[in-house]
Parts: sequence; structure tokens; C-alpha cells
Amino acid sequence: MTSSHFLCHSPIFTPSPNIIENRSLSSFRSHGSSFFDSKSRNRRTPFVRFMVSARKQVEIVYNPDERINKLADEVDKEAAPVSRLTLFSPCKVISLGDVIKFSLSPSKAQDRLSTNVPGVPLDDRNLIIKALNLYRKKTGSNNFFWIHLDKKVPTGAGLGGGSSNAATALWAANQFNGFLATEKELQEWSSEIGSDVPFFFSQGAAYCTGRGEVVQNVPPPLPLDLPMVLIKPQQACSTAEVYKNLQRLKFFHLLKD
Repeated sequence: MTSSHFLCHSPIFTPSPNIIENRSLSSFRSHGSSFFDSKSRNRRTPFVRFMVSARKQVEIVYNPDERINKLADEVDKEAAPVSRLTLFSPCKVISLGDVIKFSLSPSKAQDRLSTNVPGVPLDDRNLIIKALNLYRKKTGSNNFFWIHLDKKVPTGAGLGGGSSNAATALWAANQFNGFLATEKELQEWSSEIGSDVPFFFSQGAAYCTGRGEVVQNVPPPLPLDLPMVLIKPQQACSTAEVYKNLQRLKFFHLLKD
């Protein structure tokens, strides 16, 4: 069963990469641990102090940040052409989006994902990890990543937040690996992750057919700066169920006519 729909988003991929910033791992926050912030090192470093004698004092400083920073510097020595990226990951219809931070990991075994939202899967159920696994499968790359997802797009709202994250991860992996694939190849591969993912390789507005994987760039049907109000009820909606019911509505409408 085919479907067609117009979608519009703030494009991730433009001739000038939509990179918010390219900065050091010191700006990352690990999942459930202390700040990786070199600027705050002097203020927040825990320390232990004890007395050796009444007249002599010895201070031992435990500095977890120093180990992380040294590790990141070692990774940077061999990193090419990019070692750290912070990218905007837009949803389908408005300028709302997530922010995803990527950094090369010294691990050659697994990716490590953290997020600010409880309940988001951090293993290969997450579309970000699925996308990185797919990229390695298609290209033979052996790069793995540390990723932090700053989630702003509500889940279960039909806005394509997870699909956008997957497209962003594919694009980021290609940056880290020196453009082993073309953008067209990334778009084609992305349909293996989900039907909505190829749309996020469009230029901002697209007419999507088939399962959603056939993407045709079109002029925006509405001004991209048009003010909108987004209301998300507590109930989550499955994308597959929504489109399945849309087809039923079309069928019943035809019968009625």
C-alpha cells in the first residue's frame, strides 16, 4: 500500500554543513556523572584532605576530569578529518529539534549513548545506534562513538524525532570517516532503518511516496518562518498505526462516495 504526503523541516544537510559547533569533549556531560567542563575544574574537583601532624598538612586531589581530558587528547591525535561534532536534528514540520553531540570513541567494540530524557533506549533499539551500525556495515568503517542526545522533540507525536536522529547520525558518521558515501547513498541506505528517515536528507520540503522512502524535493508549500503552535497530548501514537488507519479512512470514504 503506498501513501503520499508533504513534509517540511529545517534541513540538516546544506552546502555548508549545519554544524552548531565543533568543540572539545570537555563540553560533553556523561550520563549520570560529573561535568566534563575544564573551566569548572578548579571549582568542582572533589578532594580529600587529612592531617599528617599538627604542623604539616598534605592534600591529595582526585581529579576525574583530568583522565577524561587526557583520553580525549589521545583520541584527537589520530582523529581525521573530524573528531567532535554538535549537530541540530530537526523534526518534520517546524524548527523544533534535538541537539546531538558526537565524539570519536577509543573503543573499537561499541558506541556509548547518553540522553537527558528518561525512558529513551540507549542500546541498539535506539535509531541512532541502528544508524551507526548500518553505516559501519555499508562502508566497513570501524569507528565507534560517544553520543549525547539532548532531546527536545516529544516522542510518539508523529514529528519524526527518532527518524531525524538516525539521519543525523548517518550524516555525522560520514563526516567522521572522510565522506566514504555520497549523500544520495546515505538517503538510500536510511530506508533500511525506517520509512521516515530518507525524508530528512531532503532540502527542507519534500513530496514523499511509496512507504515514504521515495523523496522528491519541492518548494515549501508554506513559509518556513510561519508561526505555529504545537500541542502534544499525553497519549503516544504509533506512526505505523496512524498510516494504517489513514488508508482505512480513504477506503471507507471511497465506499461512501
